[in-house]
Parts: sequence; C-alpha cells; structure tokens
Amino acid sequence: MRKLGVAAAAVMAFAALTAPLAVTGQMPIQIGVAAGAAIPISDLGNNFNTGFNVTGTVGINPVGLPVGFRGDVAYNQFGSKGATNVKAKFASVSGNVVVPMTEVGITPYAIGGVGFYHVSSSVTGSTASNDFGFNVGAGARIPLSGFATFVEARYNRVSESGGSASFVPITFGVMF
Repeated sequence: MRKLGVAAAAVMAFAALTAPLAVTGQMPIQIGVAAGAAIPISDLGNNFNTGFNVTGTVGINPVGLPVGFRGDVAYNQFGSKGATNVKAKFASVSGNVVVPMTEVGITPYAIGGVGFYHVSSSVTGSTASNDFGFNVGAGARIPLSGFATFVEARYNRVSESGGSASFVPITFGVMF
C-alpha cells in the first residue's frame, strides 16, 4: 500500500511539472533561443558600431509563484568604428528573475539579474578578462500554439578593471 501511495505522489508531481499553467499557459520548464541587434552605449558606443546578439535560455516557472527564473547564455559582438577587423566580444552566463505584469494573452514582463561576462577582442596581443555584471530590461511574451515567442530589450553593464562597458541587446526569441 505504501508503494502505491509513493507511486501516486510521483505521478501527480510529474503531471504538475509537465502540465501548462492554467492561467498563463507557460510550461514549468522551457527552453529557448533568441537573436537580434546589440547596441553599444556610453564609452563602448564611442568606439564600436551596433553588433549582434545570440542567446540560449532555460526558463523555470514555478507553479504558485508570481515570478519565474531564467538562465541565459549569450554572445554579443561589436565591430570597431575606426579600425577594420577589430571586434569587441562579450560571452556571458546570467541568472535572472522574470516578473510578468499580466497573466492573460500577450504578457509584458520585467527581467533582471546578475552574470559572469568573458570580455575579449580580436586585436592581436589583447588580453581577455572575466568580469561580473548585471542586466535589467523588459519584454513581451506572445503565446502561440505549443510554444511562445518573445521580444525584449535589456541594459547590460559589465564591470571591468578601470571602468565598465554597457550595451543593450534587442532580441526576438522562441520558447518551447
């Protein structure tokens, strides 16, 4: 009898974790990809042009909590305004909190978190650095049949020795 109770509890837990949330239609665990433009600002914008961003993401939407969590792995690259073939590169891993503003239909949300950034350049002899940073932004989730799309913009600030670098990726993504 005890084994039957444990099995029933395991089946109910599995069903709760894999069923879409009744109100938002979000799955408790989602995987996604995004891409778009990355706009350098401040000092970075003085020396580099608009570049690109690619991002892989895993979202966790706990049942009963008003917030979700997202882990992102991103790559941003910018081309120099002056020298040809000079590129600034930012690879990052970040943990974020996602706060939905509504729970029906198109869902605007706020997102923010902290991350670890690997900053490098294509200049021969330049040194790469590993730095901490943060991001904060907003987006909109658009539910579709079986998956969702999203568009978002996030301000990223990387604390480097002797200064900081800031940029804003504007991305379009898909979550499954």
